[in-house]
Amino acid sequence: MKRLTPETLDRLADAISFRPDTEAARLFREALGRFATGVTIVTAEGADGPQGMTVNSFTSVSLDPPLVLWCPARASSRHDIFAQAPAWSIHVLGGEQLDTCLRFTRGGAGFKGIALGRTLLGTPEIPGVAARFDCHAHAAHDGGDHSILVGRVAQVTIAGPDDHPLVFAAGRFGAFEPVAG
Repeated sequence: MKRLTPETLDRLADAISFRPDTEAARLFREALGRFATGVTIVTAEGADGPQGMTVNSFTSVSLDPPLVLWCPARASSRHDIFAQAPAWSIHVLGGEQLDTCLRFTRGGAGFKGIALGRTLLGTPEIPGVAARFDCHAHAAHDGGDHSILVGRVAQVTIAGPDDHPLVFAAGRFGAFEPVAG
């Protein structure tokens, strides 16, 4: 890991600035990619059976009451299934689960070949994940080209304490390695 010095602390010294609603929108997306996120798969029961979607727009909202949110793209063919679902589960992936992640991206294999379980809320359960948040749909908000779906957490399941998450940053997947301190 690169050691922090006064020179590296001033990352914005040679930065560029732009308005995200101009032709530089691609730069806006690249700037957002500088923020590493965890990788999740959200599952719900749809009219045609279990549905899943790989998502990195997951975050906590409140501890009391326990609320989390995620943001599906309105252009997604699965958007309405999740926006209308009474419950969904957010599965946090471990660093070794890139193959599982890719199953639930556009054109992926989805649930095919997975030993599918069900949560107490009846949502599809993906085995072997780092953590799972089973949620009742709580609120939905307009978020531009995405929806902001807020869930009230009914149950949490956590894997072993030494699990390292799968992360996404700068358009690439990787695994988190703790820095010795």
